[in-house]
Amino acid sequence: MSNPFTNNKVGLSLYPVLADQLEQWLSGLSTAQQKWLRDAGFNARAGELCSMPGNNGELQGYAFGMADEGWLYQLAPLVDKLPPGDYHLESDWDSKQRLQASLGWGLACYRFDLYCKPDKQAPCLYLDEDIAVEAERLCTAQCLVRDLINTPTEDMGPGQLADAMRLQADEFDADMSVIKGVELLNEDFPAIHAVGRAAAREPRLLKMTWGDKDHPLLALCGKGVCFDTGGLNLKPAAGMGLMKKDMGGAAHVLALARLVMQAELPVHMLVLIPAVENAVSGNAYRPGDVIPTRKGLTVEIGNTDAEGRVVLADALAWACEQTPDLVVDIATLTGAARIALGTDLPPVFSNDIAIANQIVTAGEEVEDPMWAMPLYPPYKKLLKSEIADLNNMASTPMGGCITAALFLEHFVTEQTDWVHIDTWGWNQGSRPGRPPGGEAMGLRAMFHYLENRYS
Repeated sequence: MSNPFTNNKVGLSLYPVLADQLEQWLSGLSTAQQKWLRDAGFNARAGELCSMPGNNGELQGYAFGMADEGWLYQLAPLVDKLPPGDYHLESDWDSKQRLQASLGWGLACYRFDLYCKPDKQAPCLYLDEDIAVEAERLCTAQCLVRDLINTPTEDMGPGQLADAMRLQADEFDADMSVIKGVELLNEDFPAIHAVGRAAAREPRLLKMTWGDKDHPLLALCGKGVCFDTGGLNLKPAAGMGLMKKDMGGAAHVLALARLVMQAELPVHMLVLIPAVENAVSGNAYRPGDVIPTRKGLTVEIGNTDAEGRVVLADALAWACEQTPDLVVDIATLTGAARIALGTDLPPVFSNDIAIANQIVTAGEEVEDPMWAMPLYPPYKKLLKSEIADLNNMASTPMGGCITAALFLEHFVTEQTDWVHIDTWGWNQGSRPGRPPGGEAMGLRAMFHYLENRYS
């Protein structure tokens, strides 16, 4: 998409007004401006917009009604109403408020234009120097997640996902390697290979490292299922329609890694993405199969459509072998999480509930809401298998996002701090700043937590 921000402060002014302060605000204007706004019926309702003439009769800017709470989407409703051009905010908002509102503006300007051009050019907002760098970084990272998720699988398979990682590695002088196809078996990643072997495009494990090796090791693991048919437990058409987004965890991890590198956090970072397609062919893994994993645990396949946790098992096991300070995995893992918390609120799990609560608090501070969920030990028995160490599918659909997290916990060493985020990664409807399609959910919360942890 085009840059939603500008260095030009000579553009038109935007004046925020609270409805209950409208009369007080009007009293500070000229008589002509007061008459204009009153005659136009401007009531400062949230998102309401009204042009404002200057004393010379020319357009000076626009007054707009503020919402009663929140800052992220204060400016977002204006983007589709304003004509193209440059704008700047006239307000006494503090830097945090301006940062949030400016980010919301940028998110509202987003258009996925890989295959068609937008109908009109988006307006541009001037950023004050104290927030410019951070606003642009956060907006770019969130739009990177959107672009990667929105791209159809034909153009975003395992190979293209590797290309997306390489772009980040090259920009920040990170090291990258790929383990591909039968090499996965040779390098002891059998679960990743089993899930992806049926696809025409070979499965891969993507690895990127960055930072000083003397710093604490931060491991980021992202589910990179580029398309999920459900395997031999084939999804119906309605369930398969959005499955290009099943690599949303990988998209989040790449964007999070970008933010970490841009901020130069004092960490040694390891990024792991098992990139596969869960396809159907003669050599597809089957319900009832028992597959080995890198950790040595065997997994009975109760359902081939619970593939994300299987590929993450190998990635988590390898990450923990490196003695990390913190392991974070992000995945579009379960529909059960959506049933529990809806599409806007990702659950966060951790083997240290204090960490989960700190991430939730970090999300509240940056208006990126999350909810801490329990790793309830008694539910582990629901993953019992009669012929293997555990089943990839619980014996009941109840508490499905918890049992999925408990499955992953088997592959994390007890002494390792671990976080699991089960994100939806998609906007169902159209709201200001949140267009339909791929979305970053939990990205800014997680980055803010990492800033606090490693500052």
